Amino acid sequence: MSTESKRTLVAVIGDEDTTTGFVLAGIGAVPEVIAGENVNNEDQAKQSDITNGKNFYIYDENKNTVDDLLQVFETFTNKRKDIALILINQHIANKIRPQLDAFTDPFPAVLEIPSKDHPYDPEQDSVLKKVKKLIGE
Repeated sequence: MSTESKRTLVAVIGDEDTTTGFVLAGIGAVPEVIAGENVNNEDQAKQSDITNGKNFYIYDENKNTVDDLLQVFETFTNKRKDIALILINQHIANKIRPQLDAFTDPFPAVLEIPSKDHPYDPEQDSVLKKVKKLIGE
């Protein structure tokens, strides 16, 4: 079985409202150890990152740093092999724009989404920039 076929989760990096909405819609995956179950060392190592093994992360400018955000992005893109898609609020993506633009792997796909307080700007979207570059605009 290929690595891509094992990728089944959607991850969210967003503000509280966006992340809560997606978790309530059913994307949330929380490791069993948080619920008090016995797990092996590999599962415990997976949870030693800033996300505690979850596939969602609430970014709050008053509580979190850009370094935290970079660590979450690194975890979701390089360390986690079960994530197929990352949804990130565009205003949060702007804080890590150089790393986001440099990410070229096909999996996980990274899509920028609006939030209720910040409208979507297609000119800033890294995916649309790459498409425009490919078609020569």
